Amino acid sequence: MVRHPIAPVYDKHSNILILGSFPSVKSREQGFFYGHPQNRFWRVLAAVYGDEVPQTVEEKKEFLLQKGVAVWDVIASCEILGSSDSSIKNAVPTDLSDILAHTPVRRIYVNGKKAEQLYRKYQEKQTGIKAVCLPSTSPANAAWGIERLTEAWQVIRDEAVG
Repeated sequence: MVRHPIAPVYDKHSNILILGSFPSVKSREQGFFYGHPQNRFWRVLAAVYGDEVPQTVEEKKEFLLQKGVAVWDVIASCEILGSSDSSIKNAVPTDLSDILAHTPVRRIYVNGKKAEQLYRKYQEKQTGIKAVCLPSTSPANAAWGIERLTEAWQVIRDEAVG
């Protein structure tokens, strides 16, 4: 069983929540979300907001909070082979109640189909919020280039402060 080692990022101004499935091996090593250099999450968000791509963990946290974006994952612990979402078994969901109780989050987005499937299974009933599924920024989603991802992810800019 692998435990999620990264705390959620949010503050009292976060009004959208982006949920991934579970951190990759690289993210777990770095201790922060979307740490694999091939993952396009940070490049896509920077493009959506017309900003430079944040590099350090502190820059990434500051970027998210400035934009009103909270980030966490759907799964708190699971059995997983490497970074493969398709290998996730015996998932234990994260508890989103603290984030939702202490923020004005009004929209939840999930990063990819696996996060959507897990959110629907474990958390949608508790939150009462339907998640909007965005195309995965993972390098495994090779069918979507950076431009196409950025276009699809533009929807978050309309919801968040920034």
